[in-house]
Amino acid sequence: MEIMRAGGPIMWIIFFLSIIALAVFVERLFFFRRSSTDPEKLELSLCKALYENNAEQATKIVRSGDSSLHRLFIAAVTHWQVDTEAFKLLLEQQIRRELFRWLKGLSLLATISRVAPLLGLLGTVLGMVQIFRDLPQANQAPMIALSGGIWQALLTTVAGLSIAVPTVLAYTYLSAKIDDQEETLYRGADFLIREKLMGTTDPSLYKQGE
Repeated sequence: MEIMRAGGPIMWIIFFLSIIALAVFVERLFFFRRSSTDPEKLELSLCKALYENNAEQATKIVRSGDSSLHRLFIAAVTHWQVDTEAFKLLLEQQIRRELFRWLKGLSLLATISRVAPLLGLLGTVLGMVQIFRDLPQANQAPMIALSGGIWQALLTTVAGLSIAVPTVLAYTYLSAKIDDQEETLYRGADFLIREKLMGTTDPSLYKQGE
């Protein structure tokens, strides 16, 4: 608490930014876990249902989870009878919709990672201004007064960088997860388009290819 008081108002702003960044990161981790699934298992199950011409089972399979890939497959099965071009457009729109859900909060993390060190620098500059402003009235020797005030002024810079570094790492990690999910969704779309164009293949072929 003493360090927070020494850092001044800027230190409290940086502290609150760190709380926001942590909350966003934890929420995104839970969302990513809830919205992910095993694509191979889902594709094989759906392929088997379509091969058996079992629309009821296919619908049950795609509605068995709440992942982004499940929602993509729900959109596809629901509109399976539309023409190919409309089907491709539908899948593209659904993928964009899902990626938008995955990207939620990342711009805030990126902003915090850029703003935190700048706020730290601002706090240091303001602290130095105050030090030199009060220096003529200081009862201590100039060097003693400077050394006692500079370390307090530098606290905000240290705090800003301490928040920025892990926030950048969190942003990079989440961005990589989103790239993986985007690849998974487009592979799922390719699978659906292939099944629609060529007819459903025997699901046993999937097992032989593993």
